[in-house]
Amino acid sequence: MPVLDREPSKDSGGDDGLPKLPLPPLKDTLDTYLRCMKHLLTEEQFNKTQDTVKEFGAPGGVGDLLQSKLEERRLKEANWVYDFWLRDMYLNNRMALPVNSSPAMVFPLQNFKAPIDSLRRALPVDYARGQLAGTPMCMEQYYRLFTSYRLPGPERDTLVAQESCVMPEPEHVIVAFKKQFYVLDVVINFRRLNERDLLTQLDKIVKMADSGEEQLPPIGLLTSDGRTEWAESRRVLMKESTNRDSLDMIERCLCLVCLDDASGPELSDTTRAMWMLHGGGVAKNGGNRWYDKPMQVRADGCCGVVCEHSPFEGIVLVQCTEYLLKYMIGSPSKLVRAASVSELPAPRRLRWKCTPEVHKLLASSADKLQRLVRNLDMNVHKFDEYGKEFIKKQKISPDAYIQVAIQLAYYRCHRRPVSTYESASIRRFQQGRVDNIRSATPNALAFVKAMTDGMQSTNDTEKMEMLRGAIAAQTNYTIRTITGMAIDNHLLGLREIAHELRMEKPEIFKDEAYLISNQFILSTSQVPTTVEMFCCYGPVVPNGYGVCYNPQSDHIIFSVSSFRESPQTCSAEFVKCLVQGLLDMRDLCNKCNCVSTPTKQRKEQTLETHTQTETNWQSKTQQRPCESSKNQQAPPQVLVKKPDQTQVEAQTQT
Repeated sequence: MPVLDREPSKDSGGDDGLPKLPLPPLKDTLDTYLRCMKHLLTEEQFNKTQDTVKEFGAPGGVGDLLQSKLEERRLKEANWVYDFWLRDMYLNNRMALPVNSSPAMVFPLQNFKAPIDSLRRALPVDYARGQLAGTPMCMEQYYRLFTSYRLPGPERDTLVAQESCVMPEPEHVIVAFKKQFYVLDVVINFRRLNERDLLTQLDKIVKMADSGEEQLPPIGLLTSDGRTEWAESRRVLMKESTNRDSLDMIERCLCLVCLDDASGPELSDTTRAMWMLHGGGVAKNGGNRWYDKPMQVRADGCCGVVCEHSPFEGIVLVQCTEYLLKYMIGSPSKLVRAASVSELPAPRRLRWKCTPEVHKLLASSADKLQRLVRNLDMNVHKFDEYGKEFIKKQKISPDAYIQVAIQLAYYRCHRRPVSTYESASIRRFQQGRVDNIRSATPNALAFVKAMTDGMQSTNDTEKMEMLRGAIAAQTNYTIRTITGMAIDNHLLGLREIAHELRMEKPEIFKDEAYLISNQFILSTSQVPTTVEMFCCYGPVVPNGYGVCYNPQSDHIIFSVSSFRESPQTCSAEFVKCLVQGLLDMRDLCNKCNCVSTPTKQRKEQTLETHTQTETNWQSKTQQRPCESSKNQQAPPQVLVKKPDQTQVEAQTQT
């Protein structure tokens, strides 16, 4: 399979006229970095960091050299940071994909009246073939989403794609049922199967699995292991030709459809979130997955999508799943169907030859998955006291408001600020993925302290002024990020270009502050939807929280995750503090009659930002600016709504 290629752009007019990602001035990034970190460090730590940054940024110093190399790279590449970012965020990460990396979208709970209903809701094929010309989605991107594959490696994974002039397009999906894998051809004799034929084939698979035929070991469990361990297991599997053929069929398929056994009687939002993320472990549906594939659709009463995150953005996942869900609950008859293929060959079960060595590897993978299942502390909470409409009436960005509420919740729980990650899309640029909005601003810290430590000493008017200041800082930060002028990708690029030049790692990247800045104890993202579903993912560090939120008109859905093994975290306690903070902020707004605040105070610029989860969401992204600073080069043009439209709507991807 070919590595996913991107044609280098020779000018800023490639990729449908999108501009290249700008390279921020070095001084701006270093100044913003210091502002971001000062309130997160001790005085001694900050003084050392200040000296280190000053030396790095000195005229003619290491920073200038690395900046010049990045400028050269920008001239040659369509996107100067993309490869660095992809490796750092995903491909170099050795952690297991479930919970740690792969996000899940949880659909509304389904009450199937007959088995055939479950099968009908397991048909994403019409969305995998790139036949939706005219929709807002880029179909080439959709094609890659469904046909790319994350190949495990001993030190670094590889993102591969099926697009090739040599290899034929994939014409099959893999159906996982009872931890067995079946090949379902969706194109036969050059015809795409219609829904009736697909249902017939799915029904055959169910009967085949129930026929009493020997059950093969749950090979899918191997993909839930750490990436280095899975790479070794795959190497062992590849020794047998039978296994090579089966792996090839899975790695080249359009997508996986996971027909899970019933999840059990308790199907709360929290339970469904956990089942989507890890399948309930070995005894349940944990082996009914193949985590390297981007799109895996579950289909029992607990429906949803779990995906390998490296090939695509969260907003793409949202749009894809919303389209799928609207089709499932809509009118399928509107779709044009191909003529039925009368004699359908039976689906084929994939075979595996398992040596004692493979069985030992399976046992190890199963044990680690069980530990992960026990460790995940998930809490999905529907906050129904108010939603984004109330926030908009205060002339405040809902996303910025919720981010400040998250800062307040963490401070109430732990009495300190921490590095916070909110991913923001930079897709307005060629090959743009994401950068980080650093929500733990000094302004937010001042507000949360006033709401906690200074409850009696600070009056409501002063608190409201502080809230407005925190909102303004968050909004300015967001604008800077989505226009490509944030600091995290830039610092990553400087670090990685030094590595490419085989230089000794600069002191700025060995400094304790840099390590603290990239320990994202709060990993957050907004994933708004137009249908009743929500996104969830795990924390990115052992002592952290994953906080995904979906603001609706009159309520907000929060998915909060942490690890039980950490004595410092508790998802239920965090949710409790989050709810209290949201109520306190509402009361403050009502007392201060925010709608009539002076115009100058409510002129937060607003625009739609696409922030992602991201899952990862992974423990290594980078830092974002805390406050806007004067840029020595003008930021690229972006569509900015008028000041009276006060929402920074962030569609986040996990």
